[in-house]
Amino acid sequence: MNDILPEAVRQGLEQARKAALHRNDRLSVHDGEDVFRILRFWDSGMSVAAKHAGKLRGRVEIYDGARHLYQCLLENGHAEGDEMVFDFKWLNPVTASAPVDFELPEFTPAALIAKA
Repeated sequence: MNDILPEAVRQGLEQARKAALHRNDRLSVHDGEDVFRILRFWDSGMSVAAKHAGKLRGRVEIYDGARHLYQCLLENGHAEGDEMVFDFKWLNPVTASAPVDFELPEFTPAALIAKA
């Protein structure tokens, strides 16, 4: 369908798509002190702007705003237009608490009253 549209209209649609991604998407990838916005995210990979491609390698953290979601290992990416697409070698969700090696009771008291 985009093949029959005038070039100016196609460029306008592409700019609107990019603006919507920046406005609505809160996902970002953190590589040490560097933070890059994720343009697209799916089960086996993600894409970032191509200008950040050379800086992004190895183990990184993925955040949704301030909430830490995943730790992942990125494989080498490839360029698709003005995006750099990366595949995940592994992707692990981050949990709020540490795992335990015993069964937790269903009811736990909020506090214990000591005998006086």
